[in-house]
Amino acid sequence: MEEILNAYYVDNARKLHGVVDRILLKFGGLSDKDTDDFYSLANEVFVDVMNQYDASQPFEALLYTCLARKIKTEITRRNREKRKADRMSIPIDTPVGDDGDTTLGDIIADSFTIEKELFEKRETGCSARMRLYLNRLSSLQREVLRLNIAGYQPDEIKAELQISTKQYTDCNAAIHSYRNVSVLF
Repeated sequence: MEEILNAYYVDNARKLHGVVDRILLKFGGLSDKDTDDFYSLANEVFVDVMNQYDASQPFEALLYTCLARKIKTEITRRNREKRKADRMSIPIDTPVGDDGDTTLGDIIADSFTIEKELFEKRETGCSARMRLYLNRLSSLQREVLRLNIAGYQPDEIKAELQISTKQYTDCNAAIHSYRNVSVLF
């Protein structure tokens, strides 16, 4: 038993991970987090197989069969959960009301924007939360935000600051990122 254990767990469980990877190739489209979850699942299955192994069949065949069955069951369970959530979701462009022109998004959408909040607060000074938000931004991101508030178009901002489209996009993403914006709420 110790030989089997050592064979599968030497070099950070490379052999066990290899078995899992062969099984997962059939499914595809899995993230690294999913793969890590299946590696953890493989550890549980490995212990179960070790406990029931009686040398009447090759260990590798038993392990592969049990792993394949468990992984398939887990993927089926996850997909079922996703389908359940999909059936319960309602598109944001679902018409509501009698006129048919109003959508769900029109009702729940908020007019809050960071730019509007900053523009309105500029005259009266910034709140502590706004200062905290601004301190989270780099100087380039603050400059992009300032020009955006001033009404510059994206192409004008890129030309003014002499930055690439990617740099502008990255700055804009940081300006609107939940991590930064969350301090405002």
